[in-house]
Parts: sequence; structure tokens; C-alpha cells
Amino acid sequence: MTDKRQMKSAARLYAVQALFQMEASGQTVEVTQTEFEDHRFGDAHELGELAEGDVDLFRQLIDDAVNHQAQIDQMTDRALVAKWPINRIDPTLRALFRAAGAELTQAKTPPKVVIVEFVDIAKAFFPEGREPKFVNAVLDHMAREAKPEAF
Repeated sequence: MTDKRQMKSAARLYAVQALFQMEASGQTVEVTQTEFEDHRFGDAHELGELAEGDVDLFRQLIDDAVNHQAQIDQMTDRALVAKWPINRIDPTLRALFRAAGAELTQAKTPPKVVIVEFVDIAKAFFPEGREPKFVNAVLDHMAREAKPEAF
């Protein structure tokens, strides 16, 4: 994996973590971005060194997820089973769908790249569960809605 690609993957992971943290703690975008950029990107700790992330992609995902949250949440709701609206799903998955939705709707990244990247993040958070398959199905539905011309 190239350094640039690895940095983009790390930025996506950090965006999911930051969105989760913002929802759980009520922190602002600015406070959360600063904390991640100052203390997580490339930081060393007892378990090893954290990956350096693409700061621009990280900021863009967070800003777009927050600024377009209603649109992204509605698109996610349409992809979910009717009895499970976005406010009833696991908060980690909610953060993941918001970050992925931001990239699907606001960036020029090919949808298949977005899906693969965020399914990999789901595998990191839920290595033993069915969540990665669930994430794949929901993101595929979202991608077809956001960028039908790509399919």
C-alpha cells in the first residue's frame, strides 16, 4: 500500500472515530479536529505508533458529514430496513455511515473505493460480526443513490 493511500485510509478511520466522539461527548468540530490532529495523527504510545492521516481528507469528511448530516442520514435511512432507522443503530456504524456518506455525496472518490475502504473499517471495529456485510449492503445502496452513473 502506498503512503498516500495509507494516509487516506487512516484519515477515514480517524473521521469515523471523531464523528463517534463528537456524538458521544458533544464536542464541537473544531475541538475534535484539533484533538485528533494534535494527539492521534502519527502519535506514539505504548502499543505502537498510530498512522499518519491525510489531514485534508480528514477535515473534509468531518466537515461534510456535519454540514450534510440530514441529507446523509436520510439516504442512510432509505438504505436500512424500515424498522431500523439510523438513530437505532450502533453509534459506531452511525459514524461510519456518516463519514462514508460524506465521501459518497461530496467527493469525487469512486464509489467502489469508498465502499471497500469503509467495509475495511467495519472489519476493524467488528472483526467477528456480521457488521461488515451489513455495511457493504448499506453503502452499496447509498452509492447507487448518490452516484447512479458509476454503476
